[in-house]
Amino acid sequence: MKILKLFPVLLFCSITMVQAQTDNGVFRMDEFRNAKKRPIIQIPGFDGYQTLKCDFHMHTVFSDGHVWPTVRVQEAWQEGLDVIAITDHVEYTPHSGDVKVDHNRAWELAKGVATQNNIVIIKGTEITRATPPGHFNAIFIGDASGYVEGRENEKDKEAVSKAVAQDAFIFWNHPGWKASQIEGSYEWIDFVNELHNEKVLNGIEVFNGFSFHKKALDWCIDNDLTVMGSSDIHNLVKHDYDLGDYIHRSMTLVFAKERTAESVREALEAGRTVAWSSKYIAGKEEHVRNLFFACVEMGSPFHSGDGKEYFELKNNSDLYFELELTSGEGTQKATLFPRSAQVISAADGQQSLEYKVLTAFVKSNKNLVVNIPLN
Repeated sequence: MKILKLFPVLLFCSITMVQAQTDNGVFRMDEFRNAKKRPIIQIPGFDGYQTLKCDFHMHTVFSDGHVWPTVRVQEAWQEGLDVIAITDHVEYTPHSGDVKVDHNRAWELAKGVATQNNIVIIKGTEITRATPPGHFNAIFIGDASGYVEGRENEKDKEAVSKAVAQDAFIFWNHPGWKASQIEGSYEWIDFVNELHNEKVLNGIEVFNGFSFHKKALDWCIDNDLTVMGSSDIHNLVKHDYDLGDYIHRSMTLVFAKERTAESVREALEAGRTVAWSSKYIAGKEEHVRNLFFACVEMGSPFHSGDGKEYFELKNNSDLYFELELTSGEGTQKATLFPRSAQVISAADGQQSLEYKVLTAFVKSNKNLVVNIPLN
């Protein structure tokens, strides 16, 4: 009996001794740490292309952002992005009293960390002109130190020409961001038309952060420019975005041959993109349609009765689709949440159902319409 009473005491002493030997009096609570894992944003490719998740517009303390360049890489890795570009302003450096102005430094600090974390990083800058014409992003640039820093309108062409001389891919940023403040700022102005005619303007931001610049989508369609989506993030991404479920930062989906900077450049020049923000996608109809059918599949009927057939409609992606019936006799509305399925019914004998995709835009006033065959 005495031995039994002594056993708990000995056990406590041995546990205490082991603990003392292993933690030296420091008890570590690692369960509070973020798990070191990279989520996979599931978006299928099509026609032999893979879908790359890209953000080509973000800022650091080397212009008017609030974070160090390596943080932008860490955020991208933690959010499942494939490609990024840090595009600090050359004309606007409000932290210059605390951070030495060096327009190449953010790239130099970030590129090694990006390579180590399998993030493709593209060198870029933001050409920050007065509005109008507004701001332009130049990516795939060379030395960023020689750009024009004066913001007088008479230097607009010179500022953009520096990027042209470096064979940059140039896109017009958030053209409608001051639409309510500066009359005429949200227009296809002569300067932009000149850049387009000279074939040096390559794309326009349709999604910028939390804004959908609807006229920009029409300009892209009408002028065969690449549709872009970007976060334009200045703060921590998690500070600005309520990440989770189907919520990611705004971005460009690039349909590329390979996961390389060269393939990204080729895809951007070919216009193979769709902009993505929150529940919405926008782009040229060909690419939006191909993307939809890469993500969504209708199964064979699994049940019939009462003059109806029942099907399972699957969304195999992290995109979000709201459908509204426009032709045929069947389920009127369906919401396809990321990586989920819905039951769809149709009257016996029908060959297909036609739906408007309310969350997919192919013009400012036009949603994608899809015809879904019934097997």
